[in-house]
Amino acid sequence: MTVFAQDKEAQKASSKEPPKKPGGLLDALYPVAQDEAIAKGRILGGATLSLIQGTTDGDALNILIGDIYEGEGYTFTAELFGGYFIRNAMALGAHVGYSRTWFDIDFSLLEDLMDHSEHRKYVSNGFFVRPFLKNYLKVFDSRFIYFFNETTIGVEYSYGISQSDDGEDMDKSRHRTWSIDAGLNPGLCIMVLNRFAFETSVGLLGLSTSIMEVEENGETHSEFVYNIVNFTINLLALDFSLVYFF
Repeated sequence: MTVFAQDKEAQKASSKEPPKKPGGLLDALYPVAQDEAIAKGRILGGATLSLIQGTTDGDALNILIGDIYEGEGYTFTAELFGGYFIRNAMALGAHVGYSRTWFDIDFSLLEDLMDHSEHRKYVSNGFFVRPFLKNYLKVFDSRFIYFFNETTIGVEYSYGISQSDDGEDMDKSRHRTWSIDAGLNPGLCIMVLNRFAFETSVGLLGLSTSIMEVEENGETHSEFVYNIVNFTINLLALDFSLVYFF
């Protein structure tokens, strides 16, 4: 009778204990079921297309040190990627892709002092590989929408040609660039069909180091090393991906 009474008192005490409250966002996430698209052992694959395009209208665009009379250009990027879920909601994989930049611009510099006008053309092609670690966040009790963050470290090689003409002399330069970059890319994943999703992301934080070799008019050579730290969010440069979960 004494043992039974003690067990009964212990049950009453345990039933009065308050439920444990989540300590933060990660503690409040919903668990991932084994048959979900982001469960451990799944494979993801997809493609991304990105296009940033700009052009000027008929009026001159005034900048700090001159005017842009006419200009147009674009940066196009196409890539394939794939990954394996090493644990629930966490995938390890890589991006491989190609990028192309082109612009054609007429501008003047320090018009009041030196009145220097120039027409410049530029084109470059690049290839890159970016391993990534992707964390999905199941904030809602749903299998149709997830938030995610993708951490990437990449290597890129590019080459290009620049041509400038001021009406008297024409200069041509060739360049080769090696870049190493790292970044954080938060985004949103929406399951459109079974195992087929649409994802969009934006770069939040980026660090890059580049080494550029320049050959001017086939004669002189120079080398530049520069570092870039980016804390801005460019909503006009969103990435859109189609993803399939195997």
